[in-house]
Amino acid sequence: LLFLFRALRQFPGCGNIVTFSQFLFIAVEGFIFEANFGRKSPAIPIRYYLIMVAMFFTVSVVNNYALNLNISMPLHMIFRSGSLIASMALGIIILKKRYSVSKYASIALVSLGIFTCTFMSAKQVASDSSLNEEDGLQVFLWWLLGIAALTFALLMSARMGIFQETLYKRFGKHSKEALFYNHALPLPGFLLLAPNIYHHAVLFNQSEPFRVPLIGVTLPVMWFYLFMNVITQY
Repeated sequence: LLFLFRALRQFPGCGNIVTFSQFLFIAVEGFIFEANFGRKSPAIPIRYYLIMVAMFFTVSVVNNYALNLNISMPLHMIFRSGSLIASMALGIIILKKRYSVSKYASIALVSLGIFTCTFMSAKQVASDSSLNEEDGLQVFLWWLLGIAALTFALLMSARMGIFQETLYKRFGKHSKEALFYNHALPLPGFLLLAPNIYHHAVLFNQSEPFRVPLIGVTLPVMWFYLFMNVITQY
């Protein structure tokens, strides 16, 4: 996350090119080693992967876009840690699951922590906003939209987990195959984001030169951050 934080600190709107790079790398690796250059048929029908991919792509894009809505990186990371809360809530609603008292208590404590961080972030946004009341209100409303986006992505991610769980019960667990198709099938969707991705690719090319240790190759520092983020996240 260190390299992602450095990239976002310099270019806050570069989330799409980061996501695209991660998807492309995992798709190429999976095409070679999991799909055997397309010669291996999937164990789970493609139509189910298409549903999962629609959820996965939506979650990734919404999470990245939230960073453009006055959401700080620390709050973004803390908010996403609430996946257990969303999974438990949807598990109770959809799967009719029941949990022990200790698990309910743990989730309540995590929820309290996330609420506290969100509340403090709201105060920070209010204090950092312009002295102009109208501008301050606009900044706060964008922040609220960012919180709504993160909440939507959290619930969608939990729903995707439940859908994946039901598929594994029916067809068996194929985590490597799911990883490949969840990253390969959404690639055409990035055409919708092509202008933004190209814009940030140009900005990356204009970043300061960086000499890679041990290798001795010099390249723009933002490409180094992007490459290291893709490798470490994988």
